[in-house]
Amino acid sequence: MSLHPDTVAVHSGRDDLAALGVHALPIDLSTTNPLPDVERGGDSYEAMAGGGRPIDDGSLVYARLWNPTVARFEDALAEMEHAEASVAFSSGMAAMTAAILAMTSATGRRHVVAVRPLYGGTDHLLGTGLLGTEATYCHPSEVGASIRPDTGLVIVETPANPTLDLVDIAAVVAAAGDVPVVVDNTFVTPILQNPLDHGAAMSLHSATKYLGGHGDVIAGVVACSEEIAEALRRVRAVTGGLLHPLGAYLLHRGLTTLPVRMRQQQENARQIVQWLIDQPEVDEVFFPGLTGDPQGILDRQMRGTGAMIAMRMRGGYAAASAVASAVQLFTHAVSLGGVDSLIQHPAALTHRPVPADARPDADVLRLSIGLENAGDLIADLSHAFARLSTPVSPFGQKVASHL
Repeated sequence: MSLHPDTVAVHSGRDDLAALGVHALPIDLSTTNPLPDVERGGDSYEAMAGGGRPIDDGSLVYARLWNPTVARFEDALAEMEHAEASVAFSSGMAAMTAAILAMTSATGRRHVVAVRPLYGGTDHLLGTGLLGTEATYCHPSEVGASIRPDTGLVIVETPANPTLDLVDIAAVVAAAGDVPVVVDNTFVTPILQNPLDHGAAMSLHSATKYLGGHGDVIAGVVACSEEIAEALRRVRAVTGGLLHPLGAYLLHRGLTTLPVRMRQQQENARQIVQWLIDQPEVDEVFFPGLTGDPQGILDRQMRGTGAMIAMRMRGGYAAASAVASAVQLFTHAVSLGGVDSLIQHPAALTHRPVPADARPDADVLRLSIGLENAGDLIADLSHAFARLSTPVSPFGQKVASHL
């Protein structure tokens, strides 16, 4: 029976609960597990250290190799992402690090093609060369030309951070050929986009954001094939980038409300965008569904716009800084995807380590829209705009809405 995504979000990853005699998700905090005997314990250890699953009648041995609470969350996310498996990590950056290592160091192909713009942490990680990789940054149309014989991975984020640029996943996959493509799907989640359906090898999330949804857990997760999952588990087992069981529990619980949260946050964002495009203090609004998608990526690839907004302030950096400091309902903070609304200045914070020529402009602010009343959020922004000291011209081109 084919189930609606709302139903999948509630019931996925819970197949073993009835046999355990429980209804709510259990939390297994064990760091070590009893061994049935020396031989079976050794066989189980070898299987999991190699990236495989626990053997029948064996032992889970040690939490760095496997944890039931984490595995349930992984199964749930995999089902929502239309994937064979998923692998959870202690943070989004741990997940991205593992994806890069698994596809480069393990294969000997240490060149990475990265489509900008990207999350600042990913951009910075590649730029440091810390993982022994060499990165070529490019536009989506340049992916094919950037591929080399030693290219091991293509990295894409869509919608991109922070400008919400849309990238055609299928086109990038075609241009990449036999090189695997990982898509950072954090901004819209599996509720609105499934990168594997468009040919991507991996769909990666900073699970800290929408998947958890309440600002109380840091985690990352990669949905993929079982073959790639084994490679990722090997990296996780060796490097120790495991997700704590309590974090996995919170994430699994968060998945159950993800569809309803995404719908309401998206609707709030649409109302706020409609208001922003008419404000003289705002020079440009970045949001999927505005003009600028001639290829129809939104309709073909996504099931909604998401709830992230970026805006260019007409008064430049001074205006952007002033607004970020003047809001009262929005929290001036990094991160995104929680039930409360956040505002931040990407160039000064999340994208500060990015080279100046690729860094977001200093007049751009990023908004993560939460579950508050949209009218209250608009009133908060209006109050902040009213406090701007820089005179604003009533003239200028505005981005037309197609919402």
